[in-house]
Amino acid sequence: MSTIQEISKALNPIVQQLPCPDLPVSELLFDSRRLLRADKTLFFAIKTSRHDGHDYIGELIRAGVRNFVVTEPLSRWKAFGDCNFICVNDCVAALQQVAAAHRREFDIPVVGITGSNGKTIVKEWLAQMLTNDFHLIANPNSYNSQIGVPISVWQMQSHHELAIFEAGISQPGEMARLADIIRPTIGILTNLGTAHDQFFHSEQEKLEEKLLLFRHCKTLICHIDNPLISNILPKKIPQQCQILSWGHRDDARFRITQEIAQGHQTTVALNGQDFVIPFTDAASVENALHAIVLLLHLNFTPEQINAKLADLTPVERRMEVKEAIRQSVVINDTYSLDFNSLRVALDFLKSQIRYDRKTAILSDFAQVGQLTTDDYLAVNRMLKAHGIGKLIAVGQDFGAHQNAFDIAEQHFFPNTDALLKSLGHLKIQHEAILVKGARAFRFERVVDALQLRTHRTVLDVSLPAIANNLAYYRAQLQPQTKMVAMVKAQCYGLGDVELINELQYHHIDYLAVAYTDEGVNLRKKNIKLPIIVLGAEGESFDMMIDYALEPEIFNFSSLRAFVAALKRRPDIRHCDIHVKIDTGMHRLGFREEQMEQLAAEMQRTPQLHVASVFSHLAAAEDPAEDDFTLSQISYFQKVTDKLEKLLGYHPLRHIDNSAGITRFPQAHFDMVRLGIGLYGFSAVAADRPHLQHVATLKTVITHIAEIGAGETVGYNREFKATRTTHVGVIPIGYADGYPPELGHGVGHVIVGGKKAPILGKICMDMTMIDLTDIPAAEGDEVVVYGDDNRIDEIAARIGKIPYHLLTAISRRVQRVYIME
Repeated sequence: MSTIQEISKALNPIVQQLPCPDLPVSELLFDSRRLLRADKTLFFAIKTSRHDGHDYIGELIRAGVRNFVVTEPLSRWKAFGDCNFICVNDCVAALQQVAAAHRREFDIPVVGITGSNGKTIVKEWLAQMLTNDFHLIANPNSYNSQIGVPISVWQMQSHHELAIFEAGISQPGEMARLADIIRPTIGILTNLGTAHDQFFHSEQEKLEEKLLLFRHCKTLICHIDNPLISNILPKKIPQQCQILSWGHRDDARFRITQEIAQGHQTTVALNGQDFVIPFTDAASVENALHAIVLLLHLNFTPEQINAKLADLTPVERRMEVKEAIRQSVVINDTYSLDFNSLRVALDFLKSQIRYDRKTAILSDFAQVGQLTTDDYLAVNRMLKAHGIGKLIAVGQDFGAHQNAFDIAEQHFFPNTDALLKSLGHLKIQHEAILVKGARAFRFERVVDALQLRTHRTVLDVSLPAIANNLAYYRAQLQPQTKMVAMVKAQCYGLGDVELINELQYHHIDYLAVAYTDEGVNLRKKNIKLPIIVLGAEGESFDMMIDYALEPEIFNFSSLRAFVAALKRRPDIRHCDIHVKIDTGMHRLGFREEQMEQLAAEMQRTPQLHVASVFSHLAAAEDPAEDDFTLSQISYFQKVTDKLEKLLGYHPLRHIDNSAGITRFPQAHFDMVRLGIGLYGFSAVAADRPHLQHVATLKTVITHIAEIGAGETVGYNREFKATRTTHVGVIPIGYADGYPPELGHGVGHVIVGGKKAPILGKICMDMTMIDLTDIPAAEGDEVVVYGDDNRIDEIAARIGKIPYHLLTAISRRVQRVYIME
């Protein structure tokens, strides 16, 4: 961790004010909404066309931020004499300089990836393939911009063994800055297309700009079949750089001698060695070959590589295949549009062999520049060569060149809205539909209109709310106090890896699950954080060792079973465990009188290391039980002091849960455990105004009927109308985890901001609601759990707690993760 004074040395300040030069910095921030650890944040006041970061400095100071990089005169903030300000010419450049200085502290292999298409997929696939072999770091999502790259590189830490960063550019002069930040030792040049051609004089100029990323590389991997690449590469890459080319050319370092697509996989022979790629489209095969060559360079055997290839999965948000209306599928490739990526997408569309009818929905080529009639004739030939029987084209340029197309069925629309209005008349039936357009056309609306609706009940999960709640509890801790995030039962029913990625981004120290299979599932999803298994069972200790999971040891039986498992693994030199102390809950744990024997038995197994000692508060949220809670804390202090003396070293100590963090700060010790508070709920009244609800359960009204007085609703006729009643039906029931106890008017949902009581019994798949006094229509949104229908209040109404309702939401309810 650097100090603000050390960081200032990496810059060339115009002027600086550092009254607190030793303040530590672990977080670089450019968006005030993403504040997490105020006391360790350095904020860069970046100006854009729509926002000025300087406008948020006052708010951040009130939140506890003390370090700022600005471009405005320091006199503007002279009232804040306890804050550090560094004035520079360009805040983005300063952010990049800080990241570049941080990068120079590491001497590990760094893979830099650039190209027009495939960067993110290659990066994600490499992360999938190498995550079990290295502690690696990579850009989150597509953080490949002038701001995204430095933010990503700053996340490099001492435990990382491999870094994988992608770099994207759109204009000349951008790559040199990214190259200085990433400084890759190994480069990968992916597919070269026509995206952003309007900003370059030629394809050669764009290629030369991209090649600047590799000026410090020792090794470069590229597809040599492109003549432009084969001609330019020797002139622009330093002679000391080893070029690992692959392709069909005789001079390729890894020559393709055979390529056979069969079923759902492609077998490619490189230098006579077969590699089986679990895809058949050209884009996936090309991306996989980049990964194969890198793994060969890293000394993986072909057998090992093929095993990793077999586990590859498609990368979401790039050519997603979704079920669509009327027995069709839609391929969502709304990320960008240029000639090369269109060719790749069409090849992927062609691989949908169960659909004879192929449709392409395309926008104008907004990212390519001005096209000629010859260009559109070439597009027409490309479409026909890929078996396109229906063309739906959107945009003024397509409309002006209609005569260039002779597809069997073709439709032209001036804009996306016009297409959406006519979509129902285009007779889509049992076909594979490619939706591909430049971002400005917002073709995600077209995908949304085409995709098949399954269960209309969804659970929205807010990742910014997770970050907010984490920040609130962290603000109560001393800087050195660590935090465990409780993610058992798939993050209390909200999902797992999507939320955990957010926690990982915000430097959570530990994760905790209840059972081994939960931890294994996270490891298989590439989660590398330390994971404590609180419900460790002896039968699963071997698996825990295999997946580097850390068990809770709560009695001598569990200790001896784990020691026996360790003896079967002499290759394991160090294994962390977490010792549970029973301080009065009397569920699991050791007592004080057992400490001597416990320490003696553990010391006979040198591989064992007690990473932490902990206990569980029985009633931290209840003021009536404070005397008991304080006795638990006191007993814990005494027992852990004794154990530490016997062990001869200091394990981390933790006893506070979500309620304890706020109510018993004297018990923060070395670490705290954040559970239900992370997800927006607290039994402590002081916490609630600061927490944001993470989960919103929503559905829609599928049917409305009017019944007369005396008529009944639902099973056993348990609701009888006393007046003319409008009955709404919503597609959620107890099979979705909606508690049947909420029937008979006990519960209600929110329709148009108003409460709609539940009528009669809750059914397995449906619930009836009273809409008599609420203006509503079929298709209107219904909020089942949300800000106006709080899950904690609903739980209390039926004698439950929020845990019960959250974890009960069934898996058939789709989780939708929201990043604002």
